[in-house]
Amino acid sequence: MASSSLWQRFQRYLLYYRDLDFSLDISRLKFPENFFEKMQPKIEKAFAAMRELEAGAIANPTENRMVGHYWLRNPALAPTAEIRTEIEENIQRIKKFAEDVHAGRITAENGKRFEHALLIGIGGSALGPQLVADALWSARDPMDIFFFDNTDPNGFDRVFDRIDDLLPQTLVIVVSKSGGTKETRNGMLETEARFKEKGLQFNKHAVAVTGVRSDLDKIAERNEWLARFPMHDWIGGRTSVISAVGLLPMALEGFDIDSFLAGAAAMDERTRVPDVTHNAAMLLAL
Repeated sequence: MASSSLWQRFQRYLLYYRDLDFSLDISRLKFPENFFEKMQPKIEKAFAAMRELEAGAIANPTENRMVGHYWLRNPALAPTAEIRTEIEENIQRIKKFAEDVHAGRITAENGKRFEHALLIGIGGSALGPQLVADALWSARDPMDIFFFDNTDPNGFDRVFDRIDDLLPQTLVIVVSKSGGTKETRNGMLETEARFKEKGLQFNKHAVAVTGVRSDLDKIAERNEWLARFPMHDWIGGRTSVISAVGLLPMALEGFDIDSFLAGAAAMDERTRVPDVTHNAAMLLAL
């Protein structure tokens, strides 16, 4: 293809969201000029399915579950007023908890401020928080964060080697949607044992993010952990970074979770645009 033709194709197919500073160039992919026209029936089918999901259609008939992570960044989309209220109240609880930790209103058992966090989770319960921590970390953060994201004893030891002396000022976040994930439970038990060795009370340092009335939720309630935050059954692990799974550690690290949610909502708006050439998600899907 001649350079002039390449330039014209680049101009035609470059997508740029100026306000988000996001760009996508598909011009060098080998698709014919009538490609989008041919794909239009499938495009319309995909948009229709997306609208049904966002309206609360059952996506998992086996467990009768909806898929609602979209609502977390725009509660107005939630199919019921109850879900909308739960989302909004949970965000406020997360912000208040982080503010109280930073201000020293919630402290470690020695009365000093929490300066470190250890998140115990596996798969989607850790990947989102890890991504955000790696992307946004700075030396100015009010708390640094460490992770148990597998059940390898050597992995536990490597983390303990770094935080052993920090445990008196460490807040532990245990994340499990089902509340019964064995890998997460192993990490929790290892951490509990290490706290006991140090003469520390684990419950005075522990927070749970889990399903309501799960085994983990009951343990946290029975042992009077510092806090419990719900993870709803309509949130999948891969998208849970927008829920308490991601928002709680983000807030503790000092990141602006309102801006994070606003950015996700803004991208949602742009990926619902019916003009395919202005819809990055649809372009990538095709």
